[in-house]
Amino acid sequence: MPTPSMEDYIEQIFLWTEKTGEARVSDIAESLSVLPSSVTKMAQRLDKDGYLVYERYKGLILTEKGHKVGKRLVRRHELLEQFLRLIGVDKENIYTDVEGIEHHLSWNAISRIEGLVEVMEANPSFIEKLKKTVRDREEN
Repeated sequence: MPTPSMEDYIEQIFLWTEKTGEARVSDIAESLSVLPSSVTKMAQRLDKDGYLVYERYKGLILTEKGHKVGKRLVRRHELLEQFLRLIGVDKENIYTDVEGIEHHLSWNAISRIEGLVEVMEANPSFIEKLKKTVRDREEN
């Protein structure tokens, strides 16, 4: 399993590849607010671990393993954003909250959250009940 730091890089490489067809060291550095040399160092590590193919002065290319992990990481991020939105977390807090929790939850917990999101979306009355409960609690 990749470390949380490795996950951040794989996720960004996956997103850039999906968005533009390629992931460049400079793009990943900007996205993660790190130096290009840090991206290069991580790319070499990810290459060694089989997540991507790194060739100096060329784009970062995810392997099948890296693509699969990247897709899963993006789905996890989107799911957690969706969950926090459903339970009424303030919009301006969602991204920061997801970044803070996504690496600390097991895949088992993610699976349970995914099930909960499905149930909540299928039962809008549950969401309304939750909102009312939170409003009532905040008023007291």
